[in-house]
Amino acid sequence: MSEGLILSDVTLAVAGITLIDRLSLSVAPGEVISLMGPSGSGKSSLIAYLCGALDRQFQASGTVTLDGVCIDRWPIERRRVGVLFQDDMLFAHMTVGENLAFAVARGVGRAERQARVAQALAEAELTGFTNRSPATLSGGQRARVALMRAMLAEPRALLLDEPFARLDPSLRLRIRDFTFAMIAARGVPALLVTHDAQDVPGQMLDLGQPNPRF
Repeated sequence: MSEGLILSDVTLAVAGITLIDRLSLSVAPGEVISLMGPSGSGKSSLIAYLCGALDRQFQASGTVTLDGVCIDRWPIERRRVGVLFQDDMLFAHMTVGENLAFAVARGVGRAERQARVAQALAEAELTGFTNRSPATLSGGQRARVALMRAMLAEPRALLLDEPFARLDPSLRLRIRDFTFAMIAARGVPALLVTHDAQDVPGQMLDLGQPNPRF
């Protein structure tokens, strides 16, 4: 059984400025914990650190464990930590189906890959969109495809870097609820960083004041 995502005394600094100071939290499987803070408070830097993409100019300390294993020294490809950003990052040169299939693990046969893509589209209420270009999708449809692509990679944890920020208000609540429902159904521990209190589903930690330099 998954033990979730645990951060213990995580500190991030750059150029002598501390952005995150001894942050400790535990995210259970299927749970979403939110970190709030304005621009410059270190939210995106924390996301980069957790997924293994933190720039070398930063200094980091503390431990990050996932399913009981320390991962903070692992390379990005070994961590299996998914990330959703403000932009959906869909590949413009691929169809919707190809975007989804790209996330399925290597070694999975063609028939099984197609079945997983079809199931993901059905769950996202996008059945029949396999051959559509991402350019033809609405903002809400693109957001759902991006989420299902992340889930098809079978992440052990999911990081949400203000993924609802660019959505129209009328879509935001629906996509947010859909995202949280998928996280709960998959039993994936998720960490959401945001500056909008309306995005917070449950437990929330405040990262405090921004540093105008970063």
